[in-house]
Amino acid sequence: MSRHDDLELLQIDMRSCTRCLDAGHSVTVGAVFSGTVGAHVMLVGQAPGPTEAASGIPFCGPSGRRLFRWLADVGWQEDGFRTTQYITAITKCFPGKGKGGRGDRVPTAGERRLCAPFLDRELDLVAPQLVLAVGGAAIARFLGSGPLDARVGQAFHVGDRTVVPLPHPSGANLWLNRPESQARLRQAQALLRNLREGESL
Repeated sequence: MSRHDDLELLQIDMRSCTRCLDAGHSVTVGAVFSGTVGAHVMLVGQAPGPTEAASGIPFCGPSGRRLFRWLADVGWQEDGFRTTQYITAITKCFPGKGKGGRGDRVPTAGERRLCAPFLDRELDLVAPQLVLAVGGAAIARFLGSGPLDARVGQAFHVGDRTVVPLPHPSGANLWLNRPESQARLRQAQALLRNLREGESL
C-alpha cells in the first residue's frame, strides 16, 4: 500500500473519530484538514474554528484570511498554497467558544493527547520539509513550552525538518498589537521568504 493510500485511510479515521466526545469533551465532531503526500510544507494550527467546522476547509474564517495575507507577503498565494501544501491542526475538531464568548476555546491537554497520534501519523506520511506552527498550542507541540517573544522570528531544526513558529492570527490575540511583536512577525516572514526562495518550497 502506498503512502497516498495510507494517508487516505488515516483521513477517513480522522473524519469518523469520536474519541474526544466519548471522553466527555465538548467538541463539534468533524475533522478539518487538507492536502496529500508530497507537500513540502505542513501548516499546523491549534484547532478549527466554527467557520472551518461548518465548511470543512481549514483556515477559511477571519483568522485564516489574516494568516494568508501574511503568507502572501512571503510569496505563497492562498489558492496555490492550498492545492500544493498540507494544512492541519493539533486537534481536528472545533472545541467550542471560550469563556465569555471571546475567541475559541483552547483544546485541553486531554484533547491534545487523544488527537496526537493523528498528527504524528500525518507528519510521517506527508513528510514535510518545513512545518509552520501557528499559535501557542502548535508551537508547544514541536518546541515545548516557551514565550512567543523567544520563538517568533526564528527557525528551529527538529529532527529532519525545519519548524517556523507564527503567532495565532486571531483578532483576539493581543500579542499582535505590540510593535515589537509585529517586528518579530516581519522577521518570521523574511525568514520564510528566504527559505522559500532558497529551497524551492
